[in-house]
Amino acid sequence: EAAELGKGSFKYAWVLDKLKAERERGITIDIALWKFETPKYYVTVIDAPGHRDFIKNMITGTSQADCAILIIAAGTGEFEAGISKDGQTREHALLAYTLGVKQLIVAINKMDTTKWSEERYQEIIKETSNFIKKVGYNPKTVPF
Repeated sequence: EAAELGKGSFKYAWVLDKLKAERERGITIDIALWKFETPKYYVTVIDAPGHRDFIKNMITGTSQADCAILIIAAGTGEFEAGISKDGQTREHALLAYTLGVKQLIVAINKMDTTKWSEERYQEIIKETSNFIKKVGYNPKTVPF
C-alpha cells in the first residue's frame, strides 16, 4: 500500500502508523501498540512519536514503558541537532529517565547516509554515551 501511494520507503513505519495524517505526513502522531510473545517474555511495543509537536503523546507512551529504545539518526547534521542543547534526542532520553524508564537501548539509524562509516558510528556512541550519562543512565549497561 505504501509503494502504491509513492511512499515505499515508509513501508515499515506503516505497520504501526495507521492514521491517515501519519501516512500523509510521514511521521508518527499518536502512540500505537504491537504485542507479541517469546518463550520467556510477553512484549508490548509502544511506538511513540518523536516529533516535537506531539511530545504529549510521546510522554503518554513512554510513561507505560519498562524499557526505551532511543532511535538516533546518524546523518550529518541530524545527529548533531538531536543531541544539541534543545535537541529532541536529548529531550527524549531525559523524559524517559524522568518517567521511570531505567532500561535503555540505543539504535543508530540511517547509517547508510554515512556509507556505514565505522568512525561515524564510534563518534555517535561516544557522544551519546556522554549525554545519557548526564541524564542518569549508565552507558556501560546500555546496548548500542
